[in-house]
Amino acid sequence: MTRDDDPMSIAVQGAALVSLIWSCAVFLVQAIGITQLYRNHSSPRPKPVSPSLGDGGTPHVTIIRPVKGVEPRLYECLASTFLLTYPKSKLTIYLCVTSTEDPAYPILQKVLSDFPGFDAKILVEEDDPVLHGTGGHVNNLGPNPKIRNMSRAYREAKGDLIWIVDCNIWLGTGSAGRMVDKLCGFGPGSSRTTPYKFVHQLPLVVDIEDTDKAAEQQSLLSKDDVALPRTPQKGLLDCGGRLEEMFMSTSHAKFYSAINTVCIAPCIVGKSNMFRKSHLDLMTDPSQNPILSATDARRGRGLDFFSSYICEDHLIGDLIWRSRVPPSPTSAAPTATTYRNHGLVFGEVAIQPTAGMSVAAYVARRVRWLRVRKWTVLLATLVEPGVEPFVCSLHLSFALTTLSWVRERLGVPPTWGAMAAIWVSTVTVWMLVDRWFTNMLRRLQSVEADENTPSFALGSHRKGGIQQRRFLEWLAAWLGRESLALPIWTWAVLLGTTVNWRGKQFKVRMDMSVVEVGAQKAPSLAPSAVVSRPNSRNKDRVD
Repeated sequence: MTRDDDPMSIAVQGAALVSLIWSCAVFLVQAIGITQLYRNHSSPRPKPVSPSLGDGGTPHVTIIRPVKGVEPRLYECLASTFLLTYPKSKLTIYLCVTSTEDPAYPILQKVLSDFPGFDAKILVEEDDPVLHGTGGHVNNLGPNPKIRNMSRAYREAKGDLIWIVDCNIWLGTGSAGRMVDKLCGFGPGSSRTTPYKFVHQLPLVVDIEDTDKAAEQQSLLSKDDVALPRTPQKGLLDCGGRLEEMFMSTSHAKFYSAINTVCIAPCIVGKSNMFRKSHLDLMTDPSQNPILSATDARRGRGLDFFSSYICEDHLIGDLIWRSRVPPSPTSAAPTATTYRNHGLVFGEVAIQPTAGMSVAAYVARRVRWLRVRKWTVLLATLVEPGVEPFVCSLHLSFALTTLSWVRERLGVPPTWGAMAAIWVSTVTVWMLVDRWFTNMLRRLQSVEADENTPSFALGSHRKGGIQQRRFLEWLAAWLGRESLALPIWTWAVLLGTTVNWRGKQFKVRMDMSVVEVGAQKAPSLAPSAVVSRPNSRNKDRVD
């Protein structure tokens, strides 16, 4: 460290000042996120308004659930769609799967048979007339497997509200009503607030005890109870689910909530999102949306507009964020309704149970996410290491032991020992705050519970629910997650541009389109994209 009697260079002082400002900004953003989550997730939420508005007032919602493979607790997650406290006559439910050969297909059939009387059906991608049959062609859509899976459901949606929910997400009973309330601006006592163009939920991961998927499927489809064998105790390399749980309930939850509070930029994850079909159809039409170019007319409308690109959730949210909603041609009003951009439905969580994820799978998932995000939100991706506790605490300790005016006021010596002590203290406080914060979220107090609520969604404060992690168990996951954060970021952002997608290697281009490594160029649906047209029977999906 520089001694007090040594001249301090302007460059070092400037760097220390930047580090101080950065670390304080990170602490402020975290404080906003934690405050919002504590206010909205530590107690039950008021009942939603829209389900009680009657046939003339309750909007119709089309729920689209793309499915691939037997995810952990798939039946319970899909069944939660049919247990929503929303008028049955106002729901249309589409369960979308690539092929009848998908191992999840029998479970989809069972879900529909267990909940008769709903406007619900299974849509198989191989039966989509746009992709197959007379007049159809497999290349009519780009390679994005999730968009191809959902395209028909979107085209055949009833009503205007579209709610896309991943198959591995469990929904609380009041979530539909609260999502609609936020999107449409319904308030208590017939009051109205400014509606939103796009609303979404906070995603949370719960790592549950692993079971054999084949036995789980057999149990679901059998009339008799079948004991589900648990897998043997897993080692350190099989704790990816715990790392994913930690990431989603600490760093991601805090910054996700904070950014969606200040609303300075779109920040969404494609787990549970609701928007209007009429808006997206209009916003993907170059003749009606001035921010698009004429060449975008070749990209289709609605969801199909994004079929040649990955990271479709961010692209949809970003386009809705940047696009203005013009007045309806059938409206007598001279101006359009004012809409707010994106709204996070605080108190509502999209719960994803996970089991049996290896550390390698966790790392691969984070690498894929970062390499896609690199070209969607480049600046945020580049500064991401600075928001993690180890690096951010290093910024603070460097600043406090380097800035002369700070040292004079606080009496901090300019030594390596002082810097190490500040770093350890900051990381420890950060860790303790995260411990309290994750325990609060894990209680799931804002989620309604009834006799149909599975154990992983009951929270730690209800009988039969999940348990709080013991401190040493929790600490091991916290240290593992934080220790891997910088190496994963370095590998993903600086040392590669390829992702494993649909079982093949693809290079992610700067416009977020993809090209298969080693493949010949294929005709493109977008002028700037070079895309691969995979076989329609490939069932791999990227979340």
